[in-house]
Amino acid sequence: MFIREKSKVEPVEWGSGPSHRLLVEADKMGFAVCHTVVRAGTKSRLEYRNHFEACYCISGTGRVEAADGSVGYDLSPGVLYALNEHDAHFLIASPEGDMELVSVFNPPLRGDERHSLTADGFSAY
Repeated sequence: MFIREKSKVEPVEWGSGPSHRLLVEADKMGFAVCHTVVRAGTKSRLEYRNHFEACYCISGTGRVEAADGSVGYDLSPGVLYALNEHDAHFLIASPEGDMELVSVFNPPLRGDERHSLTADGFSAY
């Protein structure tokens, strides 16, 4: 058994905010847990080609949309979305304030991953 305090974990700038990688591959649990901030007003083009991800919104509001625009969901505290097909997607935080998510990745992240957010395509890791 072990504990890890968010206040003692150095955040990683993932592309649209800081992410505290609370549980990572080196912990040998088979999944990763992150507390991630999505900065207000950002729209991130994301894709996880090597991981499945589930995100649980704990504060703020926003939206997740399929890359092709076929489906979109509003996000608010208490809402979870899962990317179960390595879905390319847009993650959008409302302009009124930051959105905070607790994310679970399988397989786990190393912990140092960062997105390259450009207009050229969907950033993946």
